[in-house]
Amino acid sequence: MALVTISGYPCSGKTTRAMQIKESLEHHLKDASYQGPLKRIAVLSDDFLNLDRAVYDDSQSEKAARGALFTAMRRQLALDTVLIVDAMNYIKGFRYQMYCAAREMKLRLCTVYVIANHELCRERNSTRSDGHRYSSETLENLLVRYEEPSSMVRWDSPLISILWTEEYSPVHQIWDSVSKGNVKPPNSGTLATAKAPGDALHILEQTTATIVSIILAEQTGTGGRLELPLSASLKAHITLPSRTITLSGLQRLKRQFVTIHKKAITLGTTEKGAVDWGEESITKKFVIYLEENLIS
Repeated sequence: MALVTISGYPCSGKTTRAMQIKESLEHHLKDASYQGPLKRIAVLSDDFLNLDRAVYDDSQSEKAARGALFTAMRRQLALDTVLIVDAMNYIKGFRYQMYCAAREMKLRLCTVYVIANHELCRERNSTRSDGHRYSSETLENLLVRYEEPSSMVRWDSPLISILWTEEYSPVHQIWDSVSKGNVKPPNSGTLATAKAPGDALHILEQTTATIVSIILAEQTGTGGRLELPLSASLKAHITLPSRTITLSGLQRLKRQFVTIHKKAITLGTTEKGAVDWGEESITKKFVIYLEENLIS
């Protein structure tokens, strides 16, 4: 139930640190004293997704690669897993996007910043023999564009920095963050929007049209309480004003009501709790809407 974001320059040693962290966290999981919900440690990287370093040569392919990484990350987030995302994660907007996804699932968070100087990165890139070398132009571009994590912003906190000269990673700090750190609840910006069922639009149109037809057929022009028998199991009552209600007037109110609720159905709603788009619920809402607008 945690997300560990690794960030750093290309060729700064991020993958080495990710493997150190994975092995050490797995050791903590096997400790008999640990009785928490975490069951496994997973690592997600460009190599895991078979993304060639050439994807960073132009903005379009890089954007597609980030999309693939984010999709895979969302798929692997789980309450029993510590997911280590071993990638440059050099754009703060992308780190914020991952932060929002983790908050949506109420996961703990930790950012590990692997610090190295430009000369070291250039040297390591030039001597790579694993087929993952960056072109010189791409490497320089990525070094310049890198947006350093900051402990002052919520999506990079808690931030744990590791210098390239350090032999080991501060795994105890990371373990405390992923096993004991605060779980930030989702806010309105990260909450999943409640979606209406697929037949909600049909029920909305059919129910409101039926109510309009019943009122037109059963009204007496003297006002008062009128029963609306929508079906054998569903009946409602509406209080009408003491005048004859015209078809055009009812159709206008129906269009207004449907337009308002169609937007909520199409775009989703941020109402708390379950949203009922059933026939009975729509009937109650439409009756109240008609009573308020027919009297006024």
